[in-house]
Amino acid sequence: MRALIGMDFASFLILLVISAVVSAILHYGLKYYILPGTASYLAKVVIGWFGAWLGSPILGYWWEGVNHEHVYCVPAILGAVGILVLAIDGLRTIARAWGSPSSSS
Repeated sequence: MRALIGMDFASFLILLVISAVVSAILHYGLKYYILPGTASYLAKVVIGWFGAWLGSPILGYWWEGVNHEHVYCVPAILGAVGILVLAIDGLRTIARAWGSPSSSS
């Protein structure tokens, strides 16, 4: 298993950019959120970073040409999308169960 714990700053920034782009597409492009606004977008960036970080260890180390150190971009993108969709759907389910009016979308 390849270690991502001691990553360099460039790897951190790559994951941050991947998370920011995926979050922007979901939040502003597709309007896929619980609450609108910048705070909700920034929360997605943080959650998406962890998904991107876990993308390669969980989905695999593939597409050797599109990587830096131990960050493989395609699994990182898929990991960010996966964890964000899971988090948003989970929160929508909880909101719907509690009868929140913001869960109608």
